[in-house]
Amino acid sequence: MPPKPSKDPKAKERGVAFSGCDRFLAGHGARSMANTIAEMQAEIQDSDRADYYSFGKTLNDFEVDVAQRLGKDAAVFMPSGTMAQQIALRIWCDEVGHKCVAFHPTCHLELHTSDSLEHLHGIHRVLVGERRSLITMDDLEDLAVPVSAILLELPQREIGGFLPTWEALTAQCEWARNKGIKIHMDGARLWEAQPFYQKSLAEICALFDSVYVAGAVLLGDSDYIAQAKVWQQRHGGTLIHHYPTVLSARAGLKKRIDKFESYHKRALEVAKVLSAIPDVSVSPNPPHSHMMHVYLRRDRDRALDASAEVAKQEKVRLFHYLVPMESPGVCKFELCLGDSVEALSNEEIDTLFRKVMALSAVESA
Repeated sequence: MPPKPSKDPKAKERGVAFSGCDRFLAGHGARSMANTIAEMQAEIQDSDRADYYSFGKTLNDFEVDVAQRLGKDAAVFMPSGTMAQQIALRIWCDEVGHKCVAFHPTCHLELHTSDSLEHLHGIHRVLVGERRSLITMDDLEDLAVPVSAILLELPQREIGGFLPTWEALTAQCEWARNKGIKIHMDGARLWEAQPFYQKSLAEICALFDSVYVAGAVLLGDSDYIAQAKVWQQRHGGTLIHHYPTVLSARAGLKKRIDKFESYHKRALEVAKVLSAIPDVSVSPNPPHSHMMHVYLRRDRDRALDASAEVAKQEKVRLFHYLVPMESPGVCKFELCLGDSVEALSNEEIDTLFRKVMALSAVESA
């Protein structure tokens, strides 16, 4: 995840260069508020009706649609993933009886929610596995305390989008089920995982007792979702209207649900291009989804200056932030490809990245 705003004196100057771009390597391009609202307005159908405190045709039809796509009995739309995942794990803790859950050290709930599970639900987390690697069966078998649920993230964003093999994933889910432990999926980027597994979304989700997907939607069997709706109300999550967010989510799903295979194929090509450039590497290589981490053996400030210079000259934003690594002179950024990359050929990406590396190289004495 990109860092907080920098106090770097050059940050404003670089920001001007990056904001002037009309082509982008990552994502889906610049989106203005006006364009976003226009897309939502275009999505409205004559049959749509505003929801009222989580009840209404448009909202409830969308929940049914997502549940059917993912092969689950029921679904509930929530204002945020943070709320959805707290609720998901609270229900399992109440059912199984242990106030402990297990997840990876880079889990979103660990890094970005200010210990919400502990403070709001009294749930203790057990960190499983190594920070830079996927959870393994050995890691699960080494659990020293009983847990009610294990959260698995598909793909594992903070380490570059790694995914376990299908065999490893099914083995871990079966192991947990045999132990009476519930398996919950943080599937914020589940759509990105499908090309790697070459399985249907329903087949992937069938391994899990509950599933969260960005939007935000929580899925499970009917009784589970009935409980989730009660907890949603307790969290203040039954807003008077959800329909603006629902319309945006529905439009995005329609627009991109069939594109993830092509995003993944392009990520494989881009990774090959970048990894052929001296002092550039990617991980995973090849990518498991359409995201990867790109590592540059460069001084962070010099590389950002070079990227800003290319942005100014070519109106192309390759990257706009860098995270320094433990190894001196190495930094990285997260690259997630989307619609924007269609405006850039592999040859142009190669040329522009080589220019950044040349501009940021330290001249020898």
